[in-house]
Amino acid sequence: QVQLVESGGGSVRPRGSLRLSCVASGGDTAPVNSMAWFRQAPGKGREAVAAIYIGGATTAEADSVRGRFTISHDDAKNTAYLQMNSLKPEDTAMYYCAADRIAWELMPNYANWGQGTQVTVSS
Repeated sequence: QVQLVESGGGSVRPRGSLRLSCVASGGDTAPVNSMAWFRQAPGKGREAVAAIYIGGATTAEADSVRGRFTISHDDAKNTAYLQMNSLKPEDTAMYYCAADRIAWELMPNYANWGQGTQVTVSS
């Protein structure tokens, strides 16, 4: 079982930036080859944001965030990041980190999920 702990959420004004972090532990018995960020706004379904295949460092982003959000991974720290720039009010949501040994990309089939970190974009 992989444990995921997110941090970095908060309140920001439109056009501002935030960086989310997700630390993975327990990967000795359950290798993590891919990590992703999803989000869920009140009254809406969970939406894929970005994913990274750690082995090849390949990434995928949702159309709604491409060019504004960047996913990355630090192997030494077992940590995935989501750099969010040019934030919009519609980016307001709970952001969840996910991880798996299978590269699910933007599909919500990940076996391991964090508890989430809230991002609020408002003037």
